[in-house]
Amino acid sequence: MTAVVDPKVVADPLPPRRSNRAWEKFRRNPSALLGGAVVAFFLIVALLAPVLPVPGPADTDWSAVRKAPSAAHPFGTDEIGRDVLSRMIWGAQASLLAGVVSVAIAVLLGVPLGMLAGYLRGWTDAVISRFTEALLAAPFLILAIALAAFLGPSLQNAMIAIGLSAMPIFIRLARAQTLSVMTEDYVESARAVGIGHLGLIGRYILPNILPPIIVQSTLTIATAIIAEASLSFLGLGQQPPAPSWGAMLNIAKNFLEQAPWMALYPGIAIFLVVLGFNLLGDGLRDALDPRDT
Repeated sequence: MTAVVDPKVVADPLPPRRSNRAWEKFRRNPSALLGGAVVAFFLIVALLAPVLPVPGPADTDWSAVRKAPSAAHPFGTDEIGRDVLSRMIWGAQASLLAGVVSVAIAVLLGVPLGMLAGYLRGWTDAVISRFTEALLAAPFLILAIALAAFLGPSLQNAMIAIGLSAMPIFIRLARAQTLSVMTEDYVESARAVGIGHLGLIGRYILPNILPPIIVQSTLTIATAIIAEASLSFLGLGQQPPAPSWGAMLNIAKNFLEQAPWMALYPGIAIFLVVLGFNLLGDGLRDALDPRDT
């Protein structure tokens, strides 16, 4: 006789107090709070760039070419008299936008493919896995440079190139997590009561693979910011005169002895924002880990 499972007893994949417990663990992690504060600071600066009392990023002052930091120009000026602080603030928009949009592209393309491979398995899994391995055969930054060179130099194309280069990471992660969730009892119970494929994926699989994807996304944003700076440094990202931390470093390399502040501040900004996202990602990983109660 076949047992009938009451839909009401199917396990809820997301306990109601999980979010509260995760927040408590995150709040007790000083490094995670520090990372969150650093990221929040750069986000606020980038969003408030149009209203902050600084000169325009393209405004030039030929009487203040490569001037050292002063009251008028706290971070100094560059090779044509533009305010470095202003370009730093506006450059934060390009770097953070590139990081977030690139990872969004990678997640939106990679997670469905990974879930499809893990859920259907068989030849679908084989095809997607071989495709992923082929992309992973090339180093991340080399692949991003090749794609950006093929698409053409611009910030938009750089974001697409970085997103496509990061996509294999999310395909593999989503596939592995889906295979793991598929073996859980609540998935078998949901199948037994007749829940269809879309219901299984939307209600039971996707919510349970989101925590590691969120953590990986946060960490990958840091990698994407470095990649955008590298592409801009090579002339494949943000194009002049629009400001970008990587492009600022590219110009500053010619004036390291005469105007070291031109390279110092963009370098510190990249270091701090990448450190912030890494600390935030580590904190989220610890907070969302179900094994750590």
